[in-house]
Formats: sequence, C-alpha cells, structure tokens
Amino acid sequence: MKLKPILYFILCVLIFLSGCNEKPEDTTPWVSLFDGKTLEGWKKLGGDAIYSIKDGAIVGKTVHHTPNTFMTTEKLYGDFILELEYKVDSSMNSGIQIRSNSFPYYQNGRVHGYQIEIDPSDRAWSAGIYDEARRGWLNPLTNNKKAQLAFEQNDWNHYRIEAIGDTIKTWINSVPAAYLIDDKTDSGFIGLQVHSIPEDKQEGTEIIWKNIKILTDSLHKYSKKTPLEPIITKNALGSDEIKNGWKMLWDGKTTKGWRGARLDDFPDNGWKIEEGVLTVLASEGGESEAGGDIVTKETFSDFELKLDFMITEGANSGIKYYVDTDLNKGPGSSIGLEYQILDDTRHPDAKLGNHEGSRTVASLYDLIKADPNKPMYPPGEWNTAHIVSKNDHVEHWLNGMKVLEYERKSPEYKKLVSESKYVKWPNFGEVESGHILLQDHGNKVSFKNIKIKPTSKDQ
Repeated sequence: MKLKPILYFILCVLIFLSGCNEKPEDTTPWVSLFDGKTLEGWKKLGGDAIYSIKDGAIVGKTVHHTPNTFMTTEKLYGDFILELEYKVDSSMNSGIQIRSNSFPYYQNGRVHGYQIEIDPSDRAWSAGIYDEARRGWLNPLTNNKKAQLAFEQNDWNHYRIEAIGDTIKTWINSVPAAYLIDDKTDSGFIGLQVHSIPEDKQEGTEIIWKNIKILTDSLHKYSKKTPLEPIITKNALGSDEIKNGWKMLWDGKTTKGWRGARLDDFPDNGWKIEEGVLTVLASEGGESEAGGDIVTKETFSDFELKLDFMITEGANSGIKYYVDTDLNKGPGSSIGLEYQILDDTRHPDAKLGNHEGSRTVASLYDLIKADPNKPMYPPGEWNTAHIVSKNDHVEHWLNGMKVLEYERKSPEYKKLVSESKYVKWPNFGEVESGHILLQDHGNKVSFKNIKIKPTSKDQ
C-alpha cells in the first residue's frame, strides 16, 4: 500500500523529531574514583567522623569531639577534571579537597590545601574556593549571585572542578562559580570532608557523595571556558588575610616601599622585577658588593612575615629583621637578625657557624641551627619562609614547619651572641623596631608574595 504524500511527510517529521530527542552519548573517557561498593583506593585522615556506603554512594556522618575528617584518595592528582554529585544536610558545612596533602611536619599531619566549598547556609558560597589550614578564602562567591542561587537545598548538586596548571575553575549545577589562578600547590589527594561540629549541633547529620569521576588525559580538549574574571593571588592578599590584618610588603610590580640599605632610593642595578618576581642577580662580587641589600622604608616591632623564595644551585642569601641601617657603614651586609637562605647541599657555609649547622637554611644565622628535618624544596622550586616575632618570642618556619624558636633579649640569647661573630655589635638584635631586609650575597635568589602582619604587644 502506498502512503499519500502528506502522510509520508508527517511520518518523516516524526522520525526526525524522535531522533532529536535522543541525547548524544558522552564519549569522555572518565575514570570512576568510587566503585559504588567499597572504599578501595581511599583512606580516612584527620578526625573520627563515620563513613559508610549505602545505595551506591559514600555517606559521611558527623560526630562530636573530633576535628574535621576527610576520606581521601590514596593516589595524588596534579592536573585533572573532576565531576561528582552530593547531597548535604542543610545544617552542615563541608567541602571537596583537591591538591591537598597531609605531612607529619605540617601541624601534626593536618590536612591542608584547596577546598571546593559546600555551603548550604544563607551565605551560599558552594563551589567557592577555600584554602584549608593555610590562607583561608581565596575565591568566595560574594559577587556571584547566579552561582549562589544555583545550589539546590536538600537535593542533589553537581560539581565540575577543573585544575589545570595554576588555574582552578568550578561549576555548580552547570553554573560557573569560581575562577582562581594560584600556584601554591600543584599536586595532592582528593578528599571528601565531614566538618567538625560544636556541642549544640545534632550528631549524625549526613552528607552523601556519588558518581565521582575524574579525567587526567587530554584535558585541554575537554576543558570548558568560563565567563568569570579570574582572581589572581600572586602578590595579592586573600579576603581572610585582609580581614586578619595582613598587608603586602611588595606590590609585585614596582620598588615602592623599598630602598637600598645604604641608599635613599632603590638600587639602579643588581635587582630585577619581572613577571611578579623580585630577583637579586648573580654577580662576581660577594656580600652586598653588587646592587646591595634592600630594606623596607618602614620599620616594624612585633610582626608576622611571610614570603616565598627560590634559590639557585649553591646560592646564599637571607631575610633580616630588626635591621638598623645606621650600623655597619663599612663593607658587608647591614646588621640585623637573619633567617638564613642557603643551598645546604652545595654551599660551604652549611658546615660553618658558631654552632655547626647554624648557617643552614632557615637557621638564625650563626646563632641557632634550624631543625635538620626541615622540609626544604630544591633549587628551582619555591619555598615559604615565615617569621613570627611577638613580645620578643621569635619563631622561624619553613614550608609550614616550625624549625626553631628563641627569646630575644633573654640571657640565653645574649650568651649565644657573645659566642658569635656578632659579639662586636652592642645589644645586637635587641632594637625595639627595625627594617626588613633582603640580602644581596652575590647569588641569584628570587622572592614573591612578600606580606606582613604588624601586631601590637597587647594583641
């Protein structure tokens, strides 16, 4: 039987429309991180929250009297695209850790690193980026109303997280949420957080995760564009750092706020500013014989100082504090307490000093040796120095580990000075306020993210 032309046309249209309703098959080569049955490939870190498996999902339950708990991948991931779904109790706060780590030297193994926030509160910062146990908020959703409204209360939510190079991008339920450029950590585990709870919160509240999958190959092929403007953290403060009183000591672009230790202005040579990095150049000279040391124009009494530094092979430099530039008008560096910067493996100073090893990296130069188990990254990689001085109690930290502490002006300190090269300087290191100094020791060393938190003695 032949169909009439009009019926034939209608049939063709129906066949075409039925084909249009079919969803195209997803050919992305995803790898599942959770088999739906066991926690093989995962381990628990931090606290004692309860994790179980139910209906093909991971269920986390809160408990009292325990810190934040994390179910983490045993494998570490650098660049990846991650997708997952979760449902969270409306009273909870949680997050997805990425590029995170747990080291014995870092706050007794505390989990730290980037966290993609899960926030069912009225603040609604879900899919914002928080730096767990480090800098705090890096990319809150303060100005992203669409992402705030995208969260589904008491229902499943979908995250897409892209971490490629120094760039992290997130989406919540297909809505662009965060766009961060930050190079603090390039590799680590993925973790599912159950947050600690106070006594007045109900124990046993749940967060559930499912369909956890990752992509690690051909990422630029599958990466998505975002309309958001990036938040760039290099030589800039996060919102929590600003709130806590930190300020940048160097703007990443100019010489503003700095001068030569023996000059009214910044040195004309010997130092270079390029792509947000401040570098003292290698020279044929020795200590302060090229561009010379540079110091802050401002002086500081009690403070916290943080900066990132990168050495070259065999390099020697230092960070000095409580510097009095009116001392030592002759050859050599300006006088002050020194956080040593050194290639311990290749530079002979590592075996010298008032006490053997007191000239190694992160030591109080020529006075107190830093913990020999300190975590120092090799030449060509960035390290973080942290100096805390409060009520004459001073601490040196390296990459998150406290490596020494001492009491400035104490009898023990004075004895160390009396036995050192500094004995010729009366009341060495005891000024109430002084400059911060970056040393020119003839070797190439780079600095960035130089920030300080001035504090008063009654804080």
